[in-house]
Amino acid sequence: MARPTPLSGFPEWLPDGRLVEQHVLDVLRRTFELHGFVGIETRAVEPLDQLLRKGETSKEVYVLRRLQEEAGAEPDRAGTLGLHFDLTVPFARYVLENAGHLAFPFRRYQIQKVWRGERPQDGRFREFVQADIDVVGAGALPYHYEVELPLVMAEALGALQEIGVPPVRILVNNRKVAEGFYRGLGLTDVEGVLRSIDKLDKIGADAVAALLVAEAGADEAQARACLELASISGSDESVIDRVRALAGESNELLDEGLAELGALIRAAAVRAPGVVVADLKIARGLDYYTGTVYETVLVGHEQLGSICSGGRYDTLASDGANTYPGVGLSIGVSRLVSRLLGAGLVKATRSVPSAVLVAVSNEDARERSDAVATALRSRGIPVEVAPSAAKFGKQIRHADRRGIPFVWFLGEDGSADQVKDIRSGDQVDADAATWTPDDADLWPRVVPA
Repeated sequence: MARPTPLSGFPEWLPDGRLVEQHVLDVLRRTFELHGFVGIETRAVEPLDQLLRKGETSKEVYVLRRLQEEAGAEPDRAGTLGLHFDLTVPFARYVLENAGHLAFPFRRYQIQKVWRGERPQDGRFREFVQADIDVVGAGALPYHYEVELPLVMAEALGALQEIGVPPVRILVNNRKVAEGFYRGLGLTDVEGVLRSIDKLDKIGADAVAALLVAEAGADEAQARACLELASISGSDESVIDRVRALAGESNELLDEGLAELGALIRAAAVRAPGVVVADLKIARGLDYYTGTVYETVLVGHEQLGSICSGGRYDTLASDGANTYPGVGLSIGVSRLVSRLLGAGLVKATRSVPSAVLVAVSNEDARERSDAVATALRSRGIPVEVAPSAAKFGKQIRHADRRGIPFVWFLGEDGSADQVKDIRSGDQVDADAATWTPDDADLWPRVVPA
């Protein structure tokens, strides 16, 4: 069989990379649960018409069709299933289906794979892991959750700095500020303006200005004003004053948005100083966002783009009679891990969980080696038994290749067992009922590279 060719956009980590990913997920999960978020998992597929109802294009969705369908047959669109491209739409459906069994406000975290049909590049994959948190209310959801959630994410990502993850900056804006400002200019296609502004980092100010004129109904003066708003940023309340000065005349929507943005800036200055920055160019092009929006960058790795984004949504989960507004953020775990590994920022202390390899002196003694391994495992020590009764030097080399720090030798003729630290060469008597490796060696750890 010829060597298989890797599929672009479908990451597969080596064992030490998988340990890094698992550590990141463990830290995120622990932080989310500390804040009262409960874990859920939703199915991998959704009806295609549901996946596409909020402005996404069909080019991003992997469509599932029955294997027995004739090649080239065009299935009924409403009956076609697609793999979910994020966790927000499935979560909205989950809330609607289970509303009678949930206590609101419902605090959820969800860590799952998603699939997106886009061109693979640095940090962008076709199959990847996301980690989401959301709070959803029944009928109403107070604004203070828009302040709480980015601070939870700041805490979660900040907890990863001890292993070498760079600091983060959470960039925030408020759709009410943007919409109030645009309408004050006389622009009515607010969604079109937001979609154009969302492309600012990708195509530059001149190209965005041209888009605003050509596609959003702006004249040149209105386009310049939109770009001036997008240029405002800062981590203190002077941002609010600058927006008011630029807007000139105020309106109710703009005032409401500025009050909310100011509350977030004030709270972040106390609980996560320097982490949350108001950035008026953050737009988030999806149509369902209605309030605060967020994007997060790694300091020193801004070219990677946002690793965590989201915002407030008021009508995404609605059955016509009942509405469940929410706010949420999503971490692109695979994007983050790919940068940590690719840039050599972190490493695992070893690539296997085993702390001890129990040597086998001969195959007749394997049962004794298995008994030692069982005794050590019963005390929470990860162990494996040598695959063959080779010469001890070969068994030690096997442990070294696997990164196992200790080799256990059975005593002969009544002598005590011994354990060898193959890094230092130290060898001491040991009893499977009492011997324990240092905490640093018990399990593999993720540390700065």
